[in-house]
Amino acid sequence: MPVADPMLIPRAEGLYCPAGDFFIDPVRPVAKALITHGHADHARAGHGAVLATRQTLDIMALRYGAEFAQTQQAAEGAVRIGDVTVSFHPAGHVLGSAQICVAAQGGRVVVTGDYTRTPNAACAPWEPVPCDILVTEATFALPVFCHPDPMGEIAKLLESVAKFPERAHLVGAYALGKAQRVIMLLRAAGYDAPIYLHGALQKLCDYHIAQGVALGDLRPATVARGRKGDFAGAIILAPPSAFAATWAQRFPDPVICFASGWMMVRARARQRGVELPLVISDHVDWPQLTQTIAELDPAETWITHGREEALMRWCALEGRAARPLRLVGYEDEPE
Repeated sequence: MPVADPMLIPRAEGLYCPAGDFFIDPVRPVAKALITHGHADHARAGHGAVLATRQTLDIMALRYGAEFAQTQQAAEGAVRIGDVTVSFHPAGHVLGSAQICVAAQGGRVVVTGDYTRTPNAACAPWEPVPCDILVTEATFALPVFCHPDPMGEIAKLLESVAKFPERAHLVGAYALGKAQRVIMLLRAAGYDAPIYLHGALQKLCDYHIAQGVALGDLRPATVARGRKGDFAGAIILAPPSAFAATWAQRFPDPVICFASGWMMVRARARQRGVELPLVISDHVDWPQLTQTIAELDPAETWITHGREEALMRWCALEGRAARPLRLVGYEDEPE
């Protein structure tokens, strides 16, 4: 397929497919939307019709209410829309996340959404999808971002828990994906004690359990008056926004932790008042990103929501055609 064929066109609403008359992850309400995953910067309410994986539809209903779109369709196998065929393939990012393949006249464009190749027990693993055009995120598209083994980061957390048994460890983790992944990593490391949750995480953790993700013993992080000591030595997960509220003051001399790929940047950790940064990311880092492009070997790579310039330069040095999309409305790590 010639790369100039307009199978997808960047527009203010998002990536638009003229032959199918739909948008992928639109940032404002549209008549027809295909959604890669349930994070709020990709999955918005108010569309006329939404096509997504069953789990993403469920997650959107949990977050926005059952009537988040006029019509909802679960993607099961290839779906014909207008003059194109679309299919959904695991992205490894969060539960229900998918890459969307748009095929027509022998050509294929794959929109990755957000993805990672690092194994994640809380969702289906990333799947390589051959394509002529690869639309890739570039959240961590700088050579400095080479994320460590997440089990090593969990070992740091458990070492701190053992070193400071009188202190609670508050771990900032986004409600969808990161919280469940941290829990699964703790279980894989042999931590079978109760893990306590801020109320904002409960609903999505319950959904993961209903989908067969074994999270173990989870309990509400509720502090009775005058009973701060009950959480000494405990691991408590909460959305990062909770740390700016009085909620965090309920716990005994807490160790503030934050699980994010951005914790490689010391200035970000300091800005958030993080004592124990945990470099755990649900996005491809630089080695994974360049490996993916090299292995899939698309005729052209389109780069979106992230550090476009460095990846454009790498593609040029490798003799690969690439272009920046400069789409707006997508955050580095949402929620």
